[in-house]
Amino acid sequence: MKAFLMAAGLGTRLRPITNTIPKCMVSIKGQPLLGWWMDLFEKYNVSDVLINTHYLPEPVRDFICSYNRQGHKVKIHESYEPVLLGSAGTLRANKKFVESEGSFLICYADNLTNANLSQLVLRHEQVKPVLTMGLFHTNNPTGCGIATVNEKHMITEFIEKPKHPVSNLANAGIYVAGQEIFDYIPSTKDEVDMGKDVLPLLIGKMAGFEIKDYLLDIGTMGNYQKAQEEWQG
Repeated sequence: MKAFLMAAGLGTRLRPITNTIPKCMVSIKGQPLLGWWMDLFEKYNVSDVLINTHYLPEPVRDFICSYNRQGHKVKIHESYEPVLLGSAGTLRANKKFVESEGSFLICYADNLTNANLSQLVLRHEQVKPVLTMGLFHTNNPTGCGIATVNEKHMITEFIEKPKHPVSNLANAGIYVAGQEIFDYIPSTKDEVDMGKDVLPLLIGKMAGFEIKDYLLDIGTMGNYQKAQEEWQG
């Protein structure tokens, strides 16, 4: 299986750390966040990972070159974006990367997790929706995409950063999708976001899978410090 790892963000909430390195390269327990992701992909037999870059790309390129030289089971590919395309825009621009895949992973690099990717993929293959979204219970529902799930685990409502959230079941930023996802990515604008532009189109067509493993968004200084205290690798 192949995976997209979205890593091009500006990391503004982690400044001043991200003044000199991109968020995916911040160190958690002595290893960059990107390194933890690659450990996870190796564990679950992902063959190829495409990482998009934009802000301070050189440290990411150095990591990719070093990693690929070491002969790991996973091969990393870079897709540099001079102008940010948005998470769905990155998928659209790199459709050929997964053209031979029945399904593939889409992950956001600013999360720290040991999620069981095989379980998520299995759920997707059993249900066969357009997309399967990893979900987790958040303590900050107004800052996340919040999903409502029915008894068949299909997502019946999804609202990005709702002012009045109806639950705390949040988008974990880990998806499995099939080729049909490309039919739902708008072609009318250059920057296209999964949460705002694509997922609302998939109501009733996407499944939810609750991730019960460790998952933390390393997007704030508070969570960054929390990860340093909690993370077991």
